[in-house]
Amino acid sequence: MGKKRVIQKGEEGVEETQPAAGGTARKVAKKGTKAKKIAEGRVYVLCSYNNTLMTLTDGEGNVIANTSAGAIGFKGTKKATPFAASKVAEKIADIAQSKSMEKLAVVLRGVGSGRDSALRSIGGKGFDIISIVDNTPVPHNGPRARKIRRV
Repeated sequence: MGKKRVIQKGEEGVEETQPAAGGTARKVAKKGTKAKKIAEGRVYVLCSYNNTLMTLTDGEGNVIANTSAGAIGFKGTKKATPFAASKVAEKIADIAQSKSMEKLAVVLRGVGSGRDSALRSIGGKGFDIISIVDNTPVPHNGPRARKIRRV
């Protein structure tokens, strides 16, 4: 009894499905698929007290890539530093350059220390920054705040 190979035609090219160890088929993408070129996109930056997360999307908001300081390799309190945020921004900028993006809109959220360095790092890579929006959630006197922590 041999392994079954079924060829299916998709949008991006020919894909083969091969049975995995459990007997179910899994898709194996062929190498050499052409990457889509995107003219402009958005970068969402979330800077918390513990980490910095960045998401790269196209103009409609479809996610292309996302990364964080923890995913790059920073651990503990080093994830919340401006240096870690600049490294995350450099990685996102490299991905955006590989997709041949020229214009970026930056959306900032959070109160962490990596906001400025992430923005400077994106701007230093040679992108044309269309807009910078601060989307930090601010309470307008909602529920009662937690009691103050005493150490």
